[in-house]
Amino acid sequence: MMRRMMFLLPAGFALLAGLNAALLLLGLPAPVTTARLPDVHGILLTLGFVGTVIALERAVALKRRAGFLAPGLLGAGAVVLLSPAPLAVGQGMLAAGMAALTLVYIPLWRRQHDDSVLIQLLGGVLGTGAALLWWGGASMPDVLPWLATFVILTIAGERLELARVAFLSARADGQVLLIALSIAAGTIASLLWPTPGYILLGAGILALCAWLATHDVAKRTIRAKGLPRFMAACLLAGYVWLTIAGLIWLLGGAARSGIAYDGVIHAVFLGFTISMIMAHAPVILPAVLRIKLPYHPIMYVPAATLHATLLLRVGVGDLRGLPTVVKIGGVGNIIALLMFVALMLGIAIRANARSARSAPRVPSPATADDDAASHTAGSAPREPASVPDPAHAPDASAAATDPAPARTDLEKANR
Repeated sequence: MMRRMMFLLPAGFALLAGLNAALLLLGLPAPVTTARLPDVHGILLTLGFVGTVIALERAVALKRRAGFLAPGLLGAGAVVLLSPAPLAVGQGMLAAGMAALTLVYIPLWRRQHDDSVLIQLLGGVLGTGAALLWWGGASMPDVLPWLATFVILTIAGERLELARVAFLSARADGQVLLIALSIAAGTIASLLWPTPGYILLGAGILALCAWLATHDVAKRTIRAKGLPRFMAACLLAGYVWLTIAGLIWLLGGAARSGIAYDGVIHAVFLGFTISMIMAHAPVILPAVLRIKLPYHPIMYVPAATLHATLLLRVGVGDLRGLPTVVKIGGVGNIIALLMFVALMLGIAIRANARSARSAPRVPSPATADDDAASHTAGSAPREPASVPDPAHAPDASAAATDPAPARTDLEKANR
């Protein structure tokens, strides 16, 4: 657990630095102020935080040491961006980390020959393209579609795997791959031929949202209770924000500044991406870190705060041109994220402390010999169950979203 936790520390550092930069961009006081920080805000949160977390999940699924090169490079690259080192050094490390993540998908695909892995591989290629474009001096508006589709296709691939719980037809399975290819084509075209490119990109995202609304198991588990319902609520809310982003690109074209630009950024990376993280964290973190993280209804508080303050920011502040409301909503977004992180830490610490107290007492050396006679060879302590062999760790969410969680390997590993 500790070795894997070491890969998450740079991701957490990138998250905090990105939120600090968000305060600066809102024109508010922040704990740390540097000239570079506002310029790397989006990259820190997308590649430094989200990218590192995704790469760690894939490395755990791959079960090879080489797989951990990707989260290591992405996390280290984020740290270097915040250091006095030349910006190009951190940019190069992030590009190398994304390339390493993309390569991880190749053996995972060979293992399963699954369209869901191909879609995630395609997302990795676009994420690598985003890092290379930024390293090469491209402006952030040009890089934005590449960063967005990296996250979108990664999550789409995961949800395709889980949608099979509902016994998808082969036709429905192939539809999402075609949609993913159209999104990738729109992303590339947005750089070369912006007018048709953004229309294709927006249309592809809307098609993906329609597919998810039709096939995702979340539409069924929203009627459940406990963790399945919480996850479904976060997923469905995220799809609404992704639909908004698709509409902005389809109808507004290349949004490079102003209301539309701000709306797309925060709809994709806050409303969609962070909502997906909130949905999957109670299942993914236990699987990856081998810790207990039980569901608690209080998890709804940061999730509801995120969506309410984002609606205030985009739907009121941006649309009506009210800078003060934008700042209030932005601060609310930051509070929601910090609240969720603190809540996850608190629940995990409490649950694991209770587990440690209730664990059987280990015999002291003085009594070990006496007790040995009553133990058989088969009762020796076992090592923690290894992480299962799915193509990607986020499939663990099936354990909470599927009424028959025994179908997932990751659920079995968590027992």
